[in-house]
Amino acid sequence: MTPSSAGTLLGHRLLQLGMLLFLIGLLTGFAIPQLANPRMGLASHLEAVMNGLFLIVLGLVWPRLLLSARLLSVLFWLAAYGTFANWMATLLAAAWGAGGTMMPLAASGFDGTSLQEAVIAALLLSLSAAIVAASGLAIWGLRTSPQS
Repeated sequence: MTPSSAGTLLGHRLLQLGMLLFLIGLLTGFAIPQLANPRMGLASHLEAVMNGLFLIVLGLVWPRLLLSARLLSVLFWLAAYGTFANWMATLLAAAWGAGGTMMPLAASGFDGTSLQEAVIAALLLSLSAAIVAASGLAIWGLRTSPQS
């Protein structure tokens, strides 16, 4: 597999993952009334839908990114991890009735056990770093037009 075809494959995988996460977001919406914290469930639903769209957009601009094969791979994994971890962190918080430490507005007064809050905090902190780094790499990859 050439670096170009590997890059094309990763872009296509982002489209697939984006559609999957979008669908997961829609299905999460059905679970909102059954969750311990429905307001956090709504946050999880919206995070999955929005992050699925982010992956789709990233997959569509993928051919225009001027990055090495290694940086494309790093960008792919940062984006995939960050978007799915965002959905998972908010879904866990909704199911556990937790998240008050890191997401007080969405948690609406719900606080979980120390372990639950630590898991949610670890996910939120790591996914935040991943998404910021992925966004920075994508911006760097779009720094010049392909014709330049």
